[in-house]
Amino acid sequence: MRSIILAQTGRIMVPALVVMSLWVLYRGHNLPGGGFIGGLLFASGFALVAISDGVAEARRRLRFSPILLIATGLIVCLGSGLPAVLSGDAFMKALWLPAFSLPLLGKVHLGTPLVFDIGVYLTVIGFTLKVFFNLCEGGDA
Repeated sequence: MRSIILAQTGRIMVPALVVMSLWVLYRGHNLPGGGFIGGLLFASGFALVAISDGVAEARRRLRFSPILLIATGLIVCLGSGLPAVLSGDAFMKALWLPAFSLPLLGKVHLGTPLVFDIGVYLTVIGFTLKVFFNLCEGGDA
């Protein structure tokens, strides 16, 4: 049975959860948060869609296969260590670009830890949604 209230709440909450997940992702390479919690927030939005509108609708809105997200995330995680190796440092050593300022964000620090967090973010989204969708469809997780 489809709940109109849950479906309408999902239409409001999914964009908010996605934006919040991106904020937690960016914030997390300097403070608590990061790719894992951000990925869970993102996935929870699409889990809400799966509950309210069905797994097929959630998959349609996601636009990417969860398996593709997992693979991409793992490649990004491994790739985040390459700049350090190419510069002669140890694998996964943090390298940073010079800090700069943006109007709404203030001082911005970008580096390989953020790239690693993005990989974790994608992997967590893919894994969480793959398991959740399979459980909703009655398949093996």
